[in-house]
Amino acid sequence: MNPRHFMRFAAIDWSGAKGARHPGIALALCETGAAAPTLIPPPRGVWSRADILHWLRDQAETPLLVGFDFSFAPPYILRGAYLPGEDTPTTARAFWGYVDAHAPDADLGAASFLEARRGTHFYLGARDGTKADFLHFRRCEAHHNAAGFGKPSTVYDAIGAAQVAKASFAGMRLLHHLGRDVPVWPFDSAPGAGACVVEIYTTIAARAAGVRKGLSKLRDPAALDLALATFGSAPHVPLTVYSDHATDAILTAAWLRANALREEFWRPQALTAQIARTEGWTFGIS
Repeated sequence: MNPRHFMRFAAIDWSGAKGARHPGIALALCETGAAAPTLIPPPRGVWSRADILHWLRDQAETPLLVGFDFSFAPPYILRGAYLPGEDTPTTARAFWGYVDAHAPDADLGAASFLEARRGTHFYLGARDGTKADFLHFRRCEAHHNAAGFGKPSTVYDAIGAAQVAKASFAGMRLLHHLGRDVPVWPFDSAPGAGACVVEIYTTIAARAAGVRKGLSKLRDPAALDLALATFGSAPHVPLTVYSDHATDAILTAAWLRANALREEFWRPQALTAQIARTEGWTFGIS
């Protein structure tokens, strides 16, 4: 089903950093119409992951489409397991619980989960072996790459500024604690009412806005307004600080609003039932 009831759209730039307060988290929200997305202020000055979880639960009954910028599951199809050789579940929802049970880190963090498996499943540095041996990808990432949209990242690579590993496993803990309070597409069917969570990739929004490869980050107000205009958005309310996290969230929320009704994004041809229950899919990859 292609849901058509959404009237509010949120994008969350996520963080897997250690600790309990994360300047790397930004939440931008907009409603139907042309007003630019605005940043939602954190309840205690700086967002925690738990604060985001509580905010999301509070929105469960509202017509909200919310995108999180992390991978919702590791690759499964390619090797027939999330962590080959380890007795892990075979569906994403069950795996989220497995990660949560094996990651005692503060504020839904998951760094210890990766560190305990470095060199076996995760690459955290040269002593772990050859990095190429850890580069396994989900079907949506392989599909995106085959279509010529650039080199994907993998949750098994925990090195470098572009890595999504720690953020993704922390996000899996959040999804586990969210439970069935809000549907998570495509693991759950898209709802006909209320909120829905999807995985997003902020670079897709940047490319759609005409921001060329290598310059995905918008750090000044004029560039942000120019990008927003491509999605039919009015200029944004000036920010105190133009961080990558803030501008990514604002631009991607506008992109989500502009693309929420696209049938091909809800029904990607390459998305099978097995992929939907094990790996998920990034909204915007068709």
